[in-house]
Amino acid sequence: MSLVCIEDSDSAAVITLNRPEKRNALSRELVAALHEAVTRAADDPCVRAIVVTGAGPVFCAGLDLAEVAAEFNDAAADPEKDTSNLMALFQALHACGKPTIAAVNGAAVAGGAGLMSACDYVLVADDATVGYPEVKRGLTAAIVMVYLLRQVGDRQARRLLLGGEMIDAAEAWRIGLVNEVVAPDALLFRAETLAGELATGAPGALAATKTLLDELQNRPIDDDLKKAVEWHLKIRLSDESREGIQAFFEKRKPNWLP
Repeated sequence: MSLVCIEDSDSAAVITLNRPEKRNALSRELVAALHEAVTRAADDPCVRAIVVTGAGPVFCAGLDLAEVAAEFNDAAADPEKDTSNLMALFQALHACGKPTIAAVNGAAVAGGAGLMSACDYVLVADDATVGYPEVKRGLTAAIVMVYLLRQVGDRQARRLLLGGEMIDAAEAWRIGLVNEVVAPDALLFRAETLAGELATGAPGALAATKTLLDELQNRPIDDDLKKAVEWHLKIRLSDESREGIQAFFEKRKPNWLP
């Protein structure tokens, strides 16, 4: 079974994360397959917009924590490479010269919320939830933070990242994290309709607009991502991370809780 499904819809490429039995968690293989699919769509002159969605009831549960947990006992593991690959995936979506649309069909958690945040437009099903619970696992949403700060500002980013709470679709829309809330059965149709609307823009003008939007930010996004990767790795390899992930799998409280 392919980890990523790609379908053509008029002038859009619909890319579906296809690992529903694992809640579309971002394994190394899925990250690589998704990056390849995004790159292929970005390079295809017939594709004018990209839609990303998930198979099953969950959009994306974030990093595959089983793989992260195994890193602590695997001398051959390369978390730096894994982190760079994840960052490259997010940036492939964000920096793509074509409009990118996340059609969030269910929970978008941690790195899954990051995947959503890397897109230009975010449409969410009205029963979907979004959250950044990394701190509850002894991790930090460092890479995701780069995109989140640009979208909701410091105050809401602190609330989401420090509290680690899951919020519903209506609240995500209220704070400006998503563009539209849509009925679940209309989500993909709306995403494809939006892709068609965006395809009426001149390709060069769309690409230039996206580039300029980044350049007009206070700091270049690539500089922020470099620092984010450093912090992500520092925390990912910590004792707290080991304990938090182990507690998650053992369904118990981590040792920093009474």
